[in-house]
Amino acid sequence: MGTPVACIVASALLCGVAWCPSGATAASPPKCPITSSGYMDPNYTPNMPVRSRVGTGFVLSGVIRSGIDCAVIPRARVEIWHAGPNGMYDDTHRGAVITDAAGHYRFETDFPGSSFGQPHIHVRVAVPGFKALATVFLPKPGTTAGTLDIVLEPEV
Repeated sequence: MGTPVACIVASALLCGVAWCPSGATAASPPKCPITSSGYMDPNYTPNMPVRSRVGTGFVLSGVIRSGIDCAVIPRARVEIWHAGPNGMYDDTHRGAVITDAAGHYRFETDFPGSSFGQPHIHVRVAVPGFKALATVFLPKPGTTAGTLDIVLEPEV
């Protein structure tokens, strides 16, 4: 059997065996770009109740990953809050969801009100071994869903 043109590695352990072209090495673990963390909103309230639905009409979903190797992070607590349709923050539009085994979360709510000109949804994720992250998702007016995938920075 001749040497293949490309070495497609299904596992880093496979590289180095006879079927890999000379000079091929095991790839280093993939690196995911870390999600930028914004400021912590003064309307944040700790210990939000775990609930995946606080309204209807807009769904925010995504996956939480590790910045070390892009692995999904199951059982991560994702806290979500935003102004209600009247532009005011209230306990009705706050909740936390826990990621599933695939690191996926889903949160259903009303389309956020506009407290500072642009509708936005605050998201905070804190996982042991990683730096806490707070960011903002900006839904486009008229949309009913959005995706926010988050990659957490490991603690040093």
